[in-house]
Amino acid sequence: MTKPTDNPADPFKKALAEATKVMADDPELAVSFTVDPPGLSEDAVRLPQVTRRMTRDEVLLARGTADAYALKHKFHDGATHNRYAPDGQMARDIYEAMETARCEAMGARVMPGTAGNIDAMIGAEADRRGFAQIKEGAQAPLAEAAGYLVRHLATGRDLPEGAQNVMDLRRDFIEGQAEETLQDLDASLSDQKTFAKFTRQIIEDLGYGDQLGDDPDLDDENPDDEAEADEDQAQEEGEEDSQEGSEETEANPEQSQDETLDQSEAQVSMDDLSDMEMGDEAEMPDGEAPMEPPAPAPVSDADPNYQVFLAEHDEEIRAEDLAEPAELERLRAYLDQQLEPLKGAVGRLANKLQRRLQAQQNRSWEFDLEEGILDAGRLARVVVSPTTPLSFKREKDTEFRDTVVTLLLDNSGSMRGRPISIAAICADVLARTLERCQVKVEILGFTTRAWKGGQAREKWLHEGRPQQPGRLNDLRHIIYKSADAPWRRARPNLGLMMKEGLLKENIDGEALEWAHRRISGRHEARKILMVISDGAPVDDSTLSVNPANYLEKHLRDVIAMVEKRKAVELLAIGIGHDVTRYYDRAVTITDVEQLAGAMTEQLASLFDKDPRARARMIGIRKAR
Repeated sequence: MTKPTDNPADPFKKALAEATKVMADDPELAVSFTVDPPGLSEDAVRLPQVTRRMTRDEVLLARGTADAYALKHKFHDGATHNRYAPDGQMARDIYEAMETARCEAMGARVMPGTAGNIDAMIGAEADRRGFAQIKEGAQAPLAEAAGYLVRHLATGRDLPEGAQNVMDLRRDFIEGQAEETLQDLDASLSDQKTFAKFTRQIIEDLGYGDQLGDDPDLDDENPDDEAEADEDQAQEEGEEDSQEGSEETEANPEQSQDETLDQSEAQVSMDDLSDMEMGDEAEMPDGEAPMEPPAPAPVSDADPNYQVFLAEHDEEIRAEDLAEPAELERLRAYLDQQLEPLKGAVGRLANKLQRRLQAQQNRSWEFDLEEGILDAGRLARVVVSPTTPLSFKREKDTEFRDTVVTLLLDNSGSMRGRPISIAAICADVLARTLERCQVKVEILGFTTRAWKGGQAREKWLHEGRPQQPGRLNDLRHIIYKSADAPWRRARPNLGLMMKEGLLKENIDGEALEWAHRRISGRHEARKILMVISDGAPVDDSTLSVNPANYLEKHLRDVIAMVEKRKAVELLAIGIGHDVTRYYDRAVTITDVEQLAGAMTEQLASLFDKDPRARARMIGIRKAR
């Protein structure tokens, strides 16, 4: 018998996950559903969340995204892709879009049913980006247009309205510049390497050849001569090694073993190691030089040297998945009870913030115009002299950019008690206030899954305690409220912060980078990220085996990256801890009772149109 609390979407999600693995031809592929932007990595797929309602749009988007990613996993080779990838941004965007279109077109040829599903995904993305409203070719993104054109020519299918509009606006330009090259599309579609060269030629035809970088095939010129020279040199070395090999092996067996392995890397098959000599290099197909595997992507965009010993047990989870609904309601009631005396003060501050925001959203008037609506204040003058000019007015909207705010809350053990309670209730009130002003709000929390290291530390111990392993704990990043979720549904989730055993250690740098990555993917014109923390990053397991400033340095690097990119406005509030030494725009409070006022004032200052008022708030006292 199915429990009433079971999610009716779970059978669909399970079936879609299995179908994705089969289509990708990879039974080990990890498939998850998340409110984050969907994505594909080497061994995992993130699909759009499907809610309990299972609306038609949700189902179509999930199926289309699953098919697109499965086909890319099946037909796409990362090493080949990276080998021919251009250097410049526009050239790379075109290159990526055309490769995605190639994979989808290949899938449509062998599995025609995928084409319709992918159309739904393309249509949803085109609608989100407003492609149907674009009227001029210069406004249509060239990279997307090139990808759409490849898909259309390869499959013969019409595109969804917005995508079709973008392709039509750019089609004459693309075909005019690359008409001759496009004739080779069908011949190159099935081979990724050939298609990569084809794409690079298209990019050059479109006028972006200066962004291609070095031709990767130049390294392979005269491969026969190089191979012959390498063979002669290897034979000479092999003769010398054969004379001295036994003596060196007895003297230093470990060194001999290492050298043997190094030499064997040039061979085609490990099975031939016992028979091959250094001079017997295997011939590479088509005369190509062996390709080195691409370097693994850095863990952190802010610091390539930041390391994580084991990330497979890290957790990004919704609050409702960490407790039963009944427990969340009970914890929420406890939170409300604890903070009943504070609600009045916080409510007054929230009303003040709302008034300031709504004041900027109110309309204003332009007066003394030649035409428009008759100005009642000039009525007497018009009656006396009907030809009097400048007697009209016109209503105008005050500019108020579409905005999203992310609140990132420290869920470390040092926040236990009154600090976490006040942080929770402030997030509650601010979310409701901003939602009334049509400002979307996301509430996130960060902690670890265990004290003093979890499964990452256990594996580190099992492997003999390697030196400087990097971060050595399992992260837990919690989504209390996504930006698109209405507050009435997310309200109980904040009670989770009252759950015993939830608050552990804090690794601020990775949490900030996670929150920044989420908000950067939003479509709003203005993005604000507020961090609330009571101290520097602390994880005993990590700091005990790495430099003492390891986590703090990473936090500084992430802050520098966010502030340098300027796509997100970053501010912070420190509770009893001077965060101004990390963040340019920050305030430190010594009493947790001041948190509500600090949060509302800091947010209000960002929306204040008066630069002097903003400057005063940005320079708010750094230690109250």
